[in-house]
Amino acid sequence: MHLTYFGANSWLLELGQQKILIDPWLVDSLIFGNLPWFFQGNKPEALDTLPEQIDLILLSQGLEDHAHRPTLKQLDKTIPVVASTSATQVVKQLGYTQVTSLPPGETFILGNQIEIRAMLGAPLGPLQIENSYLLKQLDSGTSVYYEPHGYPPDELKNYAPIDIVISPVVNLELPLLGPIIQGNTTALQLAQLAQPQVFLPTAAGGDVTYTGILDSLLRVSGSVTEFQSQLAMHNLSTQVIEPPPRESLEVMLKNEE
Repeated sequence: MHLTYFGANSWLLELGQQKILIDPWLVDSLIFGNLPWFFQGNKPEALDTLPEQIDLILLSQGLEDHAHRPTLKQLDKTIPVVASTSATQVVKQLGYTQVTSLPPGETFILGNQIEIRAMLGAPLGPLQIENSYLLKQLDSGTSVYYEPHGYPPDELKNYAPIDIVISPVVNLELPLLGPIIQGNTTALQLAQLAQPQVFLPTAAGGDVTYTGILDSLLRVSGSVTEFQSQLAMHNLSTQVIEPPPRESLEVMLKNEE
């Protein structure tokens, strides 16, 4: 299996014969609400080219750091999309022609090869819960779980062991409001539920620089080193890998050796 990390929450997953682009932010800045003074993210350099031959775009949320409109505008609108309810509205407005809204509890089969199961993800208010995803290669059974805010559902234990988990390991917190990403709080719980061979941190990496009022208020707690210590203390053999941004990473699993 190969994965490429583009920073923030953006991943390219090559599972079987399928290339799945997850929450892509590949071009331009990341700006919330068209207010750069409030929050703006920038990468060291823009991508020269977009990834080729994408079989599916997978979107967990409708917010800009998951459904990045400048990126989605440049991608081929005929690429199939599987998305949360809020992200579905974004891609339909942009003119995508093959969009599947996948509520938690439902599944989608990609190319007769990959089962994608939507599960509960991050709550964005009392009436809106976004998606996490469990992907499974049907012939080999290889599985990947993705959730970008640190909200693992208890039902994950029903699918353990899961080979690879992609989720945050740090908290990003706002004064008075608490964490908006709670990886430091829940990553150990997630590892205990999923029992993964490999854990790939997301949300806070990729050589991205942030500016704006919101960024000045955010506080970070936790680290990869702290998480590794927690795993060791609980006798978990999960390997934590920080992938270099924009480089294809081959992940070797025990069942593939």
